[in-house]
Amino acid sequence: MIRKYILSTLFNILIVFVTASAQDSKKTITGEVITHTGTKADGANVFLHRSKDSVLIKTGITDANGTYVLGNISAGNYYLLVRLTGYEEMKISPVLVDQSKEELKLAVIRLSTPVANQLTEVVVTGRKSFVERRSDRVVVNPDALISNAGTTALEVLEKAPAVQVDPEGAISLRGRPGVVVFIDDKPTYMSQQDLTAYLRSLPSGDIESIEIMTNPPARYDAAGNSGVINIRLKKTKVRGLNGAINLGYGQGTYARRNNSMTLNYRINKLNFFTNLSHSINNTYQDLTLKRQYFSTGGSLQSSFTQRSFIKRMPRGFNYKAGVDYYANKNLTLGIVVTGVSNRNKEDIHNDAVIRNNNGDIVNTVAAHAPRNRSFDNIGTNLNLSYKLDGKSKLLTVNADYLKYRSGQHNTLLNTVYNPNQTIASRTNLVSDLPASIEITTAQIDYSQPFLKGNLEAGAKTSIIRTNNNALFYDEQSNGSLVMNNEFSNNFRYHENINAGYLTYSLDKKRFGFKLGLRFENTEIKGFQYGTPNKPDSSFTRTFNNLFPTMYLSYKLDTADQHVLNINFGRRINRPNYQDMNPFTYPLDRYTLYGGNPFLKPTFSYNTELSYTYKRNYTLSLQYSYVNDLIMETIEQRNNIFYSRPGNFGKQVSFSASLSGMIPIAKWWKLQLYTEVTRNKFTATLYQQNLLNEGTYVFVGPVNIFQLNPLWSAELGGNYQSSVYVGQFVTIPVGSVRAAVAKKVLKQKGTIRLSVNDFLYTNQPGGNIKGIENSTASWKSYLDTRVFTLSFSYRFNKGKSLSQRNTGSSDAERGRVGG
Repeated sequence: MIRKYILSTLFNILIVFVTASAQDSKKTITGEVITHTGTKADGANVFLHRSKDSVLIKTGITDANGTYVLGNISAGNYYLLVRLTGYEEMKISPVLVDQSKEELKLAVIRLSTPVANQLTEVVVTGRKSFVERRSDRVVVNPDALISNAGTTALEVLEKAPAVQVDPEGAISLRGRPGVVVFIDDKPTYMSQQDLTAYLRSLPSGDIESIEIMTNPPARYDAAGNSGVINIRLKKTKVRGLNGAINLGYGQGTYARRNNSMTLNYRINKLNFFTNLSHSINNTYQDLTLKRQYFSTGGSLQSSFTQRSFIKRMPRGFNYKAGVDYYANKNLTLGIVVTGVSNRNKEDIHNDAVIRNNNGDIVNTVAAHAPRNRSFDNIGTNLNLSYKLDGKSKLLTVNADYLKYRSGQHNTLLNTVYNPNQTIASRTNLVSDLPASIEITTAQIDYSQPFLKGNLEAGAKTSIIRTNNNALFYDEQSNGSLVMNNEFSNNFRYHENINAGYLTYSLDKKRFGFKLGLRFENTEIKGFQYGTPNKPDSSFTRTFNNLFPTMYLSYKLDTADQHVLNINFGRRINRPNYQDMNPFTYPLDRYTLYGGNPFLKPTFSYNTELSYTYKRNYTLSLQYSYVNDLIMETIEQRNNIFYSRPGNFGKQVSFSASLSGMIPIAKWWKLQLYTEVTRNKFTATLYQQNLLNEGTYVFVGPVNIFQLNPLWSAELGGNYQSSVYVGQFVTIPVGSVRAAVAKKVLKQKGTIRLSVNDFLYTNQPGGNIKGIENSTASWKSYLDTRVFTLSFSYRFNKGKSLSQRNTGSSDAERGRVGG
């Protein structure tokens, strides 16, 4: 009853806002910037100032077509400043925004002759920064670094500030797990394994930007206790036929290829668009595990050392296609179909040695574990955008249906040898792990001017159904298969989330704020269908939560040279669907993985204070408190390691970061991001008290050289000290990369050559704390030294079009179990 009452109230408030009259209609300014030669000015900064007092009102940056859009502008008298590295600043005045016109399209701005510099015939063209900081997020632009060409989304994330990616592809933010990944404002609904495969198959050339948000606005689902990473894919926005082609070939120990194409065709009231990509990313992991077992008195009893060589051979095909229908100037309808088809083969060879307390060999174990995994999904989105008054009252509606199918066939052949190398035993465990997921979501959003500010409201519902089978068989000596009831099971999961939100924002000269409140009701049911060895079990849970968000901004001067920002938010991290599956299955003979049906959601409180100088240099301080943190836990029983997700306890984090672009010369810039974080984890884990705390440092400098209009180069790298997270402490890692690029074909094409980790130092490892009567450590060597040759080509012509968001799914995609 409480949930129905709250949702009814939210919908009624939404209706009131839809019917309310606007008190301050906002306008949009659009235009185009070109260089002195007539080419499109990509990455030019555009600043809109109020004429009477020179207060900065809005900033923007031109895209690859030289176009910019400045929205939410009140009627009045302004002037425009355009800045592009290597050119004189241009001022356009007056810019008169008329109350009677919804959009003001300015004439094309042609930059004057480039500024002379120390180098003869050297002209510096503008480019976006790799890292941009905004009031509520950090934006990463993959195209800003030459070394990103021909790579994948996961490799770009490894270079992103405050992001850590482990060898298995798990993503954390400032050493904190619980990150939710979105694609175009929609959650991926994938398990970690499937998400990793997708990000490894997504070419960086398809990515427009990556947004890192520790406190996303209330419009976003509250999922992700450490934050949200939103990957925005490219979509061309001009009339006629236009698009881009990206081809990439990489060579490490193994070869890899990443190719993609985007197309857009606008004719009359119809706009057709598509993205296609194909990838082959062969790689390996050379992993060594070491474990020691002790008596309760502390004396060494035995040891275990295992070396695993894992060759991964993923193949991925991604597609996105859609059409927008512009019925009239107020109404737009659209449909988008997206899909992923991944095939991944893994060939795993394990060699383990077990020794007694004297160091004598007790047994050796040779294991071969080939795996074949498939993952397919298709999603359909229907969307509507309608301006109720033809001006500033905007209503959007999205409906999504997604269907996922995955399968995995595993073989685990173990041969145990005696010290004299005679065979002691041989077993072969065969498994098939099919899974299916269906997700339906619907969302309505409304915004309008209100009390000299802007008011937003919305509601969303999502329904998720999953079905996971685990079929394990023991192979007999005659080749027949017998069902293994210890590991086999069938798990089904149902979830329904209903949500509503309100947001109000206001900018008054030098002070601005945005306040939001989101309500979410969650109902979940899990069904564990047993085997003769394991009885049926199920669980049902319901919880209601409020999630406030706050953003405050204050300009210390009228020229916008000194700006303070404060933001705060409360977030939730719901258990991954598969993590609540209670069954256990073997990763190898001495390591088992199991789910945990008793997981509780994680709640976090995040606060950030930042100071920005001259819209470039930013000093940021962050604090985070997390309760019931969900993460991997390790327990040792009878010399077997059990890995399962658990509510770890509490985490407290303090962090400070500094970022900015430092101009060293007119042809040389240094982009720097550095961070210091103190993490403290406390928990009672398997009847043991655990404290894991420490400070880690990250430094990521990138030197960008614009040698002339056609040639550019890059030299960068990063260093990360030990990271403390949960039971784990990682060793320091670092890498150095270099790249060079040349524009060809009348600057419509670019050839790039790069090498990543050429010193071969980005090799992770670490140790595990808090295991009863045991110690454990690991060390990996990965295929990280890669030479990449890429070619990209853009073709376009026509007028710029506005772009709008589509998709109602904002948080479930990152939680699919596979």
